[in-house]
Amino acid sequence: MADEITDMALEAIEKARKSGKIKKGANEAIKALEKGAAKLIVVAKDVNPPEIIMPFKPLCAEKKVPLVAVSTKEELGASAGLPVGTSAVAVIVEGDAKDVIRRIAEMSQ
Repeated sequence: MADEITDMALEAIEKARKSGKIKKGANEAIKALEKGAAKLIVVAKDVNPPEIIMPFKPLCAEKKVPLVAVSTKEELGASAGLPVGTSAVAVIVEGDAKDVIRRIAEMSQ
């Protein structure tokens, strides 16, 4: 189940990057979440120090935004179209990823 959600989240980021809009990096993702613009938040589990991604869990719960954790920053960065890793990605405009994000939200409830 966890691997399936992870794969779906990475797929959603790739689709949203091409047809919608994403924000890359913890600061940009937090801003999008606080503004109520984020539809999906994906964070990397290997972020060091882990305090960088700690605010996401309570904020996502408060804003009712799905939160998915993937294994590595590099994996997350690659799905976001970056040559380097990133700690977090927020999907702002779903584009073609709308159905995938809806399924992730249903599975993570």
